Amino acid sequence: MPRLLAAMAKHAVLIGLSVIFLIPLFWMITGAFKTPEVLNAVPTIWFPDTMTFDNFVQAFTVFPIFRFMINTFIVCLLSVCGTVFSSAMVGYGLARIPWRGRNVLFGMILSTMMIPAFVTMFPTFEIYRALHLTNTWVPLILPSWLGVPVYIFLMRQFLMTIPQELSESARIDGAGEWSIFVRIILPLVKPALVAIGLFQFLISWNDLLGPLIYLSDPKLYTLSLGLSYFKGQFATDFGPLMAAATITVIPIIILFFFAQRMFIQGITLTGVKG
Repeated sequence: MPRLLAAMAKHAVLIGLSVIFLIPLFWMITGAFKTPEVLNAVPTIWFPDTMTFDNFVQAFTVFPIFRFMINTFIVCLLSVCGTVFSSAMVGYGLARIPWRGRNVLFGMILSTMMIPAFVTMFPTFEIYRALHLTNTWVPLILPSWLGVPVYIFLMRQFLMTIPQELSESARIDGAGEWSIFVRIILPLVKPALVAIGLFQFLISWNDLLGPLIYLSDPKLYTLSLGLSYFKGQFATDFGPLMAAATITVIPIIILFFFAQRMFIQGITLTGVKG
């Protein structure tokens, strides 16, 4: 009986916190279908009697959301491919191939996580400017192909849970390191790859600082940057702003809904062995 009460209390707290976190999302989605009078009514009207799609029409008319969404998808997909590829390659080299100095290199990679991004922001911008790569998507995509320390750490931890006997058996059968990596290891680390890919997709999708620094052509804007300018134009007209924000959030919800099981599995299994 005490265990049942403790479990009920724990779930009640978790449900209460979930409701608190979902209130802003609920308000944004319902606000996208409210008229300005209902949206600004006092006291607050949570469930309107009538729904309107005028906010979405106005948002699509003023806000080129399809162009921004395609731009964002391109940046996100290329960033995810680069992150998954580089993290898997580097993590495999650090976890599965014995060579002198790999632990020292791993420590150096982890130490870069302690450097704030704002410290390297200006030097990085100067490098891209000298290479004439500003006002392009290259600064938003290229870093993911060069390895992200936190993802390398997660991939290394996941790879260390796989028995070395699998690789040794493949070597006895004459398989090379690349064949072992592609045919044996990669199919076993799908949960970790999905988790890393989702993390990077979310970061790239929601990134505002990077596009704000490097992009000046409106044709290259991502959703987050375009939405920030849209917010400036509709600072007091919350209906179209909520409609545009709702459209921006929908792909993330759909993606997590279909990939949540592998995502949770990848997060759970990383860090089992160090």
